[in-house]
Amino acid sequence: MPSSTPRDPLTRKLAGFGTTVFAEMSALAVRTGAINLGQGFPDTDGPAEVLDAAVHAIRSGQNQYPPGPGIPVLREAIAEHQRRFYGIELDPESEVLVTAGATEALAGALLGMLDTGDEVVVFEPMYDSYQAGIALAGAVARPVLLRPGPDGYTFDVDELHAAVSPRTKLILLNTPHNPTGKVFTADEMQVIAHLAIEHDLIVVTDEVYEHLVFTGSTHVPMATLPGMAQRTLTISSGGKTFNTTGWKIGWATGAEPLVAATRTAKQFLTFVNGAPFQPAMAVGLGLPDEFFAGVASGLEATRDALQAGLEAAGLIAFRAEGTYFTTVDVRPVRPDGDGVAFCRELPERCGVVAVPNQVFYANPEHGRHLVRFACCKRPEVIAEAVERLSRLAVA
Repeated sequence: MPSSTPRDPLTRKLAGFGTTVFAEMSALAVRTGAINLGQGFPDTDGPAEVLDAAVHAIRSGQNQYPPGPGIPVLREAIAEHQRRFYGIELDPESEVLVTAGATEALAGALLGMLDTGDEVVVFEPMYDSYQAGIALAGAVARPVLLRPGPDGYTFDVDELHAAVSPRTKLILLNTPHNPTGKVFTADEMQVIAHLAIEHDLIVVTDEVYEHLVFTGSTHVPMATLPGMAQRTLTISSGGKTFNTTGWKIGWATGAEPLVAATRTAKQFLTFVNGAPFQPAMAVGLGLPDEFFAGVASGLEATRDALQAGLEAAGLIAFRAEGTYFTTVDVRPVRPDGDGVAFCRELPERCGVVAVPNQVFYANPEHGRHLVRFACCKRPEVIAEAVERLSRLAVA
């Protein structure tokens, strides 16, 4: 007789991809009343103009399915944003696609461009959806390690070249980078661009933190480099820039064949989303220069305060050049270097939640001793977290 127990329904493609660590750590924060510096979302609302535009859109009846590629006013605003900040010229009709956040744009790109057995060069650590998206496409990730040091995170150029094989189709690049806070330099971007041109590769760039770059660093979009406009799909979103992470309004831009491939897969994921939030995001992208010039300044201040507190607590903190995040080496306060255990104990020990970096690595051992803290909270919240973390130094 057949067994009454059904077979495991989970596809082999997603074997090993369980509940995300963010869910575990956020639940731990709720249960213990700890300050959640694990998940990367701000605790303040975005510009009033943007919020009011969403309310107006809801009240005025913009609540049904938007057009598949996104409403025209947002696609035009995205194209104008790329022209305004980077000198990139786009056709809003064929080279701009609105998505359910950057995560869907990434999924659409990977599912739309990769065949079974294709290989993807990707820097690790990496945002956790990257490996899952590559796996769903039946492709293979070829990670290149970013190593922390006194001068920040760097990669070995020889290792990058060695990661490319005849099966490589795509390079997946995140800058500014989560979880390390690294902003790839112009020279590093040029190395990657030369490699892509030499091997006829597509480059998909995740640039959601493009406006959250700190003093001393500059964001260089891959699509601006010579020879890269036609082979780069640029992904971004408004969630990080406008403190609207829950709206999930993202976009993909680039040459028409790349956008079309992404749209072909995306239409079978959410199809469309966020109708009243799309015109509001267009308002945000049209805010004056002073908004964008100042969007990172407050975050830079909380970055500095958090880093000082982490170092005072005895941890080795690697200075973030952008994004919401600062990474630390826990070994000075936990000699066995077990970052997962450190994070699970931290809420009870100090009343703070962080995320173990090993979940961002293809080879978890590379990040076993590293932990990520988020600085995208109000100054008084960061100050309280720093005060609590000081208990580590006297433990």
